[in-house]
Amino acid sequence: MRVTINGDPRDVPEGTTVAGLIHHLQLNERRIAVELNRDIILREHYTTRLLADGDEVEIVHFVGGG
Repeated sequence: MRVTINGDPRDVPEGTTVAGLIHHLQLNERRIAVELNRDIILREHYTTRLLADGDEVEIVHFVGGG
């Protein structure tokens, strides 16, 4: 199935969860926020929220500094 991640179309396997996508992209889930179809997904739902064909995912990375 095809989803858009930060504006970039990508193919992901059927049954991919938000957590699975984060793992596949090798991201640290503690340092990101995920928006799915313009809704922010709470971290506790990453393992249960399935992606669907045509979904739009935005991933924001938090960086420290001062």
